[in-house]
Amino acid sequence: MVPATDPDRFRRASAALPTLNALGRTELIANGAVRPLPPKARAVLLRLATRADEPVATDLLHRDVWRDGRQVGRPERTEIQKRITLIRKAAGKSIIETITSGSGTAYRLCLGVDQIDFRRFRRMVEQAQRSDAATAVTLLEEAMFLWRGNPLQDVERLPFAGPVISELHRLHRLAECELLRASLAMGDDDKALAVSARCDAEVLREAGLAEAVSALKEKVRRRPREPLRRRIEGPPAFTVSVVAGDIFAHQDAHLVVGFTDTFDTDTRADRVINGRSLQAETTRRLFGGDRDLIDRRLRTALKDVKPAGRETRAGKRHGKLVRFPLGTVAPLRLGERLLFALAYSHMGNDLIARSSLSDLTSSLERLWEAVHLYGQLQPVAVPLMGSGLSRIPAATPTALAVAVINSFISHNTSTWMSTELRVVVRPQELAGIDLNEVADRLDLAVTSR
Repeated sequence: MVPATDPDRFRRASAALPTLNALGRTELIANGAVRPLPPKARAVLLRLATRADEPVATDLLHRDVWRDGRQVGRPERTEIQKRITLIRKAAGKSIIETITSGSGTAYRLCLGVDQIDFRRFRRMVEQAQRSDAATAVTLLEEAMFLWRGNPLQDVERLPFAGPVISELHRLHRLAECELLRASLAMGDDDKALAVSARCDAEVLREAGLAEAVSALKEKVRRRPREPLRRRIEGPPAFTVSVVAGDIFAHQDAHLVVGFTDTFDTDTRADRVINGRSLQAETTRRLFGGDRDLIDRRLRTALKDVKPAGRETRAGKRHGKLVRFPLGTVAPLRLGERLLFALAYSHMGNDLIARSSLSDLTSSLERLWEAVHLYGQLQPVAVPLMGSGLSRIPAATPTALAVAVINSFISHNTSTWMSTELRVVVRPQELAGIDLNEVADRLDLAVTSR
């Protein structure tokens, strides 16, 4: 299932509203700035926060925060009122409501779930348990981002905080296990491995995840070393790698194959499409060499796309006549994965394919939109497009790899579409890529996210 929305759906409360952060150092934020409070005022604020929307009577508030055994009289009520006043001065009078009744005075903290980080944390973990794997990852990564350290640090020695702190630590362990479970379900080995490293062995055993983690570690240990691999922490978190080998061997990833704007597939006598090209290999290996089959699948995928034009047979002697806009994507289902056929080059009537770095970059924009719509966050394997017969003469293999990687990072940061990009190059192409430059450009793209 595709997540209901992008990761940024869980926005922080508006800067116009006060917020309280207590997962780590206590921070009261109002009008976009942290408002300092003395220790006793912070303790009063946290005591009110632990009762959610319920009022806390003056007697109970003094007993739980001051703990000096005094009977609550006028001096004690004045001490409380001073701290309430400090909080109101810091974040506005409406942050705390005074409730007066025949039984005395009580105070209620008027902050919603999204304005108190540990309440928001609790809600997201609970929602994740009811969600599909992709949505759970989004929720849990956002929840873990809120966790800056031990909760309720300013009052951790006070008895009223003990049960709340214990419950939050339990939820934190649960969130780690659920994030691990969801990452495993999505096949995101790198994320699952990183999460498992943060989990205590006993917690993994109790959650029934110990065997799965052992199998994952063995799988990763046997995985061949990639020439370049970067884990980019989120949210969203994802992996980018350059891999030498056979793109069709990546059974756990969606595939991208470049086509011309006519989606030609005829390899007879190497007249239209060269028999050694990746397009020709796609027909042989994914469609059993049945050109009619891949053409039917392409027609079905493109039936709702408005053509950019149509050639005459006199003008284009061989191949297909209908042209589609550059950047057109035809998603073809291949069992559990997809083939994204991307038109990024122009097929001339002289049967020579031509493209440019600009054409490739704009076509990639459309590709990522299709991956977001159909890919369900699975890894994507992309060849070094433009390095073969599509003729981008002005671009080096290094520049082509950088263009694909930078485009992916930019789009995956703003709209999460995949857990991993693999730029798969043929072994003979690897020597032509300056991996140090690719790594430097990749790191630069990451730091500017």
